[in-house]
Amino acid sequence: MAVTLHDVARVAGVSIKTVSNVINDYPHIRPATKQRVEDAIAELGYTPNLTARSLRSGRTGAIALALPDLGLAYFAELAASVIAAAEASGVSVLVEQTGADPGRERELLRSPRLKLTDGLIFSPLGMGQEDAAALAVPYPLVLLGERIFDGPTDHVTMRNVEAARAATAYLLASGRRRIAVVGAHEGEIIGSAALRLQGYREALEEAGIPFDEDLIGYTTFWHRANGALSMRELLARGVELDAVFGLNDTLALGAMRVLQEAGRRVPEDVAVIGFDGLDEAEYSIPSLTTVDPGRDWIAKTAVKTLLERIGGEVDVPPRTLLADFRILERESAPAAR
Repeated sequence: MAVTLHDVARVAGVSIKTVSNVINDYPHIRPATKQRVEDAIAELGYTPNLTARSLRSGRTGAIALALPDLGLAYFAELAASVIAAAEASGVSVLVEQTGADPGRERELLRSPRLKLTDGLIFSPLGMGQEDAAALAVPYPLVLLGERIFDGPTDHVTMRNVEAARAATAYLLASGRRRIAVVGAHEGEIIGSAALRLQGYREALEEAGIPFDEDLIGYTTFWHRANGALSMRELLARGVELDAVFGLNDTLALGAMRVLQEAGRRVPEDVAVIGFDGLDEAEYSIPSLTTVDPGRDWIAKTAVKTLLERIGGEVDVPPRTLLADFRILERESAPAAR
């Protein structure tokens, strides 16, 4: 037979109400009493009735996380960080993959599946600024990414322009002057690629170095293969370069492989820097210098912000929360000494 609250209360020598308070993390419980209840729960193998709890509280104890593509390492690592942060708060995560399709992203915002959760952390890649009004949904939502700004919801994101400017300045400080960019999106005005390219251009301007369109390698998706293809095209055009700024780490890793195949030494001939601080960047040969944009902070802050809204703990206008960044110096682009 299933173990009940009555059984736990009997073994712990407390009331059913006390057992319920312990299970629901009621703060004003004596540590000794809490320990007796927890010991009884462990001894009996009691599992709370989550359905009944949900009916009583009006909450499911779960949140949704919608990401464009878990095949991209950044989003996979972000998902892992969000899940860890949610679990630390006693919340489970339902993960949705949108494929960066604007129609699927808009459909998700109205999906009946979201009724299984208390709120949504949403990172669109297909939708754009013109879709900001679609974020005015009747449930708590926290926005990630760089596709929509100044919308009707909390927004947790990174300092793309400042971080890209710092990455470019880092290369300039080491004496590099012909810095190629891999991963630009032709015609993009709002988005990660556009913002990081803006930071690159600002660093060149501050250093008094003219912007050279020939140094810009355009791609579509930010996969290793696209970084490799973009670098091959730059080399095939005979572009002179002494450094590469990959707009994400996977692009930089693909570009670095092509440079090595072409006999270019990294970093002696060409320094390479990426962006995202992926775990795998530390283990490439040579290890990849990269910008850590604060991914773990973004994940923890997104979860915290969403749970605040779910719990009604804040009553303020939508906030934009920006992560700090740092450059992780590794072998592919040593800092100036």
